Amino acid sequence: MRKAIFIDKDGTLIKDVPYNVDPGLIVLEPYAGKAMQLFQEQGYMLVVITNQSGIARGYFREEQLEGVQQKINALLGEYKVLLDGFFYCPHHPEGTIFPYAINCNCRKPNPGMLLTAAEQLGIDLKQSWMIGDILHDVEAGNQAGCRSLLINNGHETEWKINPQRQPVYVASDLLDAAQFITKVNQHDPTISFTGK
Repeated sequence: MRKAIFIDKDGTLIKDVPYNVDPGLIVLEPYAGKAMQLFQEQGYMLVVITNQSGIARGYFREEQLEGVQQKINALLGEYKVLLDGFFYCPHHPEGTIFPYAINCNCRKPNPGMLLTAAEQLGIDLKQSWMIGDILHDVEAGNQAGCRSLLINNGHETEWKINPQRQPVYVASDLLDAAQFITKVNQHDPTISFTGK
């Protein structure tokens, strides 16, 4: 079984443009390409894990995410990086589109997408990390059995911390996250788990 970096899409891997499916508006977060290179060099599979409630709300169609995925792969391709998986939850309990307007186990903070990805791709969750910009991402990763890391870029506003929502490390950006995980893998005794 392989190890993976599970990564949130909006606000972590790419700039957060709410409910966007226009490939022309998609840009990588600063240092994201270099960070993904670093993960790939260390043998991690790279898997996007993203809530896409805009489908349930009727803002866009499910098939429009294909263009989003293609644009992200094109941007990462400039760094010789290719995603191994792209998993999304189209549901929301307050949605207006049947059959997406439901409670589900895949919408973060639930772990369903990570568990499905692990099963389909042969991933060892205990060797893997979940990275996101809000504590729902951290909780999803922790519930799935990964180690989880938070990018503190201002998108988390509630800061409701409990053991399920506790990140191993709080990073300033994705490259900081990648460098931290690299140090963990090297068993660097100088690393701090207190975050920034």
